Amino acid sequence: MPASAEIRRPSAIRTRSSSSAASSSAPRVVLHDLHVVEEGRPAAVLLAVVPLICWVAAVLWRRPPRPFLTVVVIGAIYGVLLAVGHQILWDEAFGATGPRLGDVDPRAQEAILRVAAVFSSLVTGILTGVVAGAVAAVLSRLVIGRQRAAEQSVRKVWRPPDEASATRPPRG
Repeated sequence: MPASAEIRRPSAIRTRSSSSAASSSAPRVVLHDLHVVEEGRPAAVLLAVVPLICWVAAVLWRRPPRPFLTVVVIGAIYGVLLAVGHQILWDEAFGATGPRLGDVDPRAQEAILRVAAVFSSLVTGILTGVVAGAVAAVLSRLVIGRQRAAEQSVRKVWRPPDEASATRPPRG
C-alpha cells in the first residue's frame, strides 16, 4: 500500500442513521407532553442532553466530510419529530384548558397555536442542530488534526523502500 493511501470510511451518515440519531430525542418529547418528566429535573436534563452527545459522537465516529451540516440535518429531522409529537399529544399536553388567544374563535385559536407550535418545533430542531453541529465541527477538527499529526510522525520514522532502488541491481 502506498504511503499516501488512506483507509476509506463511509463518507457521511446516511439518512437512515440521521433519522435514528434524531429519533433518540423523541422519548423526551413524549415524556414531557405526557407530564411524566418535569422541566428542570435531572431526568429531563439527561433526556435533553444525552441525545445531543450521541449526535456529536456519531459524527466523530463516522467522520462525514461536513460534520456541521450532518448534525444540522439531524436537528432538522428532530424538529420534524418534535412537531409531529407535539401535534399528536396536543390534547394530553394541554387537556381541556389549552392555551387561549383572547376573544378569537376557539377553532381559529387552536389552528393558529398548532401552526405556531409546528414552526417553533422546526426552529428548535434546526437551532439545536446548529449548536450541536458547531460542537461536532470543532471536535472533528481537533480529533482529525491530532490523527493526521500522528500519521505524519509515523511516516517520518518509517519510509517504504524506493521502488527504483529496489529493482536496480547493486553497483559494483
